[in-house]
Amino acid sequence: MHEVAGTVPFRGGGFAPRNLPMAGAATLLGLVALWQIGDSLGLIPTLFLPAPANIAVALYRLTISGELWKHLSASLARLAIGWIVGTVFGIGLGLAVGLSSLLRSPGMAVVSALFPIPKIALVPLFIIWFGIGEGSKIATLAFGVFFPTVIATAGGVDNVPRSLIRMAQSFGLSHASIVRKVVLPAALPAILSGFRVTTSIAIVLLVAAEMIGAERGIGAFVLSAGNLYDTDNLLAGIVVLSLLGLAVSWLIGRAERLLLAWR
Repeated sequence: MHEVAGTVPFRGGGFAPRNLPMAGAATLLGLVALWQIGDSLGLIPTLFLPAPANIAVALYRLTISGELWKHLSASLARLAIGWIVGTVFGIGLGLAVGLSSLLRSPGMAVVSALFPIPKIALVPLFIIWFGIGEGSKIATLAFGVFFPTVIATAGGVDNVPRSLIRMAQSFGLSHASIVRKVVLPAALPAILSGFRVTTSIAIVLLVAAEMIGAERGIGAFVLSAGNLYDTDNLLAGIVVLSLLGLAVSWLIGRAERLLLAWR
């Protein structure tokens, strides 16, 4: 008998990268530490890029005075309303395009024609249509969120295994039941992935819209600080936007783990 030369290593693990939250946090803290050291050594001009300690002091003062919440609450309200409106209509049209042969070509033609237009360039037009108030800002966000949501939803529907749909049909399920029990759950990963893109787009458009004719909001605050060359508050506002993006990304991650636990 031949003896076994050695144990064959397991090679069936597949590509399964894991998240390492501590590594990400350590990277960010390391970059901030290098930034602070560079400023302390005089390698970074304070006028152009304040030290993290100065930005932290500015954030503390804004928080204590209540000014931060005044601007942040206005931005959060606009972000939530605009994103929800754009997402609801985007998912609706995405499902229609993905499920209907009659609507597929006309719907995708409209989306393909309007999606490449820079939404920031449409802000003046929305101001003419909806006024200088909240309507134009919400319309800008909703318009920017709408098209990527349509594309993500339609793509998710197209990628649903047709064998699952045929199986549901063989069991006599109605069209509405198939959409609710088969198509939507199978397309949900693509839709949630699209949310990560649309929330980032919404934050960018939010800042741009608030810089045009807004008295409150993080975008208006950043613009005002920049006009006064107040770089401490300017960077403080940018840090708030970064933290807002991280918070939204974390919420979407939680939603993915909750809604996609069946995977």
